[in-house]
Amino acid sequence: MANFSKSNVPHFSLDVYQNEYLPEGGREVNAIVTVTATGGGTLGTGVPQPRTAPPGDPAAPSAAVVVMVDCSGSMDYPPTKMRNAREATAAAVDTLRDGVAFAVVAGTHVAKEVYPGGGRLAVADDRTRAEAKEALRRLSAGGGTAIGTWLRLADQLFSGAGAAIRHGILLTDGRNEHESPADLKAALDACAGRFTCDARGVGTDWEVKEVTQISSALLGTADIVADPSGLAADFTRMMETAMGKEVADVALRLWTPVGTEIRYVKQVAPTVEDLTARRTEAGPRAGDYPTGSWGDESRDYHVCVRVPEAAVGQEMLAARVSLIRPDPAGGAPEALSHGLVRAVWTDDMAASTAINPQVAHYTGQAELAQAIQQGLDARKAGDFDGATAKLGRAVQLAVASGNTDTAKLLSKVVDVVDATTGTVRLKAKVTEADEMTLETRSTKTVRVKK
Repeated sequence: MANFSKSNVPHFSLDVYQNEYLPEGGREVNAIVTVTATGGGTLGTGVPQPRTAPPGDPAAPSAAVVVMVDCSGSMDYPPTKMRNAREATAAAVDTLRDGVAFAVVAGTHVAKEVYPGGGRLAVADDRTRAEAKEALRRLSAGGGTAIGTWLRLADQLFSGAGAAIRHGILLTDGRNEHESPADLKAALDACAGRFTCDARGVGTDWEVKEVTQISSALLGTADIVADPSGLAADFTRMMETAMGKEVADVALRLWTPVGTEIRYVKQVAPTVEDLTARRTEAGPRAGDYPTGSWGDESRDYHVCVRVPEAAVGQEMLAARVSLIRPDPAGGAPEALSHGLVRAVWTDDMAASTAINPQVAHYTGQAELAQAIQQGLDARKAGDFDGATAKLGRAVQLAVASGNTDTAKLLSKVVDVVDATTGTVRLKAKVTEADEMTLETRSTKTVRVKK
């Protein structure tokens, strides 16, 4: 394990957990990589501290935030929904620290600037926060929904800010009916890597897979706010988290020797997110996987590689894992931390068949997320036997791993007969909010018990 620290950025550490022993002929190596950032701008308190502009650009803001608020016609049903959205956005604006660049966008079948306007971002202080909240009073509902246009406008606004941390917050209450799925995907592809984005669905008339597609592509979080009255508290929490980010565009770099194949790279805590297809080449036999922005936090990643066969007694470096931060000036990237994944062939059956506890735990958490998704899809399709089997397996995995939050959500969709064996019955009546909450939060995991 190696560490890196610098003023104004967190101190990063990287730990590798694995069973490096393989039987003769064994080829698959699994490792959990834990990345921890501490002592940044939040100073371990969770409360963002003032930051200075990056060296060499004293006028540049350290962070920029664009809030995208659904203002389509459905936001008027009930009328309190639009009022709650205005209040939530005002609460988020109040949470902005001085010096952060920000804007508010109204989203319908087109995207419109609410504040400050003119294709620019405002800089947060007492005056601009008050002006933004006054502008929010004029928000009204009307029109359709084309989320890709909202994201593209946010990207345009960010591009002129020069901020290191670029974060979007997006609220929708309906389906993306006024643009094609291809248009939304094209917008997400264009914005990926340019800013992160948290997405929220309010009420129960939106499409879970659309909202999670946005958060997944833009390395943010997704959640449901079933009751619009909860929006202000949720927006405040999201903005507080965004204000705690100190380092942007961090990547997990994997170098592998000749003959070694990377099977997958997944974030497994705090949520499951497959990063395999997001690899960008970074020199001979090396590739970078995006992890987004960091404050004071810890995340776990599952790396699985396939190595060449070798005889008992041989050992090799299966992969070198590094945490990389690009140089804003365009120079060589900085290595924040690194660790090694090893392979050792042995005829000791006890050593080669032991499963590392971290690997076993997160393999189960990934299966849990998949079982919930498959079970809910089967339920919607009318395959009640398939749904019962998958959701029963999900209950079994949730209870065994100590994921009590997910177990509680599952209990609102199924009656649990025996959690240990995964014996369940589908509930005859399930509220739309309970089903959507389970689907939206299905990828949330619990950390391995040390």
